Amino acid sequence: MADNKSPVIVDGYAFYNESDAILAEAERKKVEYLHTHLNTSDPDKVFAVYSKAVSDRMFKTPIGVDFLREMQTFLIEQCDFAPDAVPPIPLFVEYDRTLRDREVIDHKKITVKKKKAPKERVPFMFISVVLNIALIAAVIAMFFITLKSDQPNIINFETALVNKYSAWEQELSEKDSALRAKEKELKLLEEDRNK
Repeated sequence: MADNKSPVIVDGYAFYNESDAILAEAERKKVEYLHTHLNTSDPDKVFAVYSKAVSDRMFKTPIGVDFLREMQTFLIEQCDFAPDAVPPIPLFVEYDRTLRDREVIDHKKITVKKKKAPKERVPFMFISVVLNIALIAAVIAMFFITLKSDQPNIINFETALVNKYSAWEQELSEKDSALRAKEKELKLLEEDRNK
C-alpha cells in the first residue's frame, strides 16, 4: 500500500491516495471498453452514451473526464451537434479549496471531543425484560402443549410407539381368535355333512 506522501500513478495522472487510484483504474477500464465497443458511425448512439454517462456521473477522475471531453468534442465538431445541445461535463472537486484544506489539515491540532453523558437505558432494559419474560412464557406454553398432545413428539415418542404397537397386537390377537372360532365352526359343519 502506498504511503500518503508518494502519489499513485494511473495513466499518467498522479493520485493523492490509493482509493482514488483504484477508482481511476476502474474508469480507465470503462473507457477502454467503450472505445472498443462504441459505434462512432452512429452519432445518436454516441450522444446517448455520453448523456447517460453525464447524467449518471459515471466518471469522476481526470481519466473519465478526459474521455467525456473527447466524446463532447466529437459530438460538437464531427457530428454537428449544437454546443448547447450537448450537456456539460460535471466536475466533483472544488479546485480552489482542495489543496489549501489539505495543507491546513496537516498542521491542525487534533482535539478530542468531549463525550456526552450516556443516555438512560431504562426504557431499553424494561423492554428487554418484558420480551424475555414473554419468550420464557412462550417456551413453557410450548412444552405444556407438547406434553398434553396426542400426537407423537420427541418427549412422548417411545410411549406413543409402544401404545400403537400394543393396540395393533391386541387387534391382531382378536382377529386371530375370531378366525379360529370360524374355522372350528366350519369343521363342525363339514363333519355334520359327512355323517
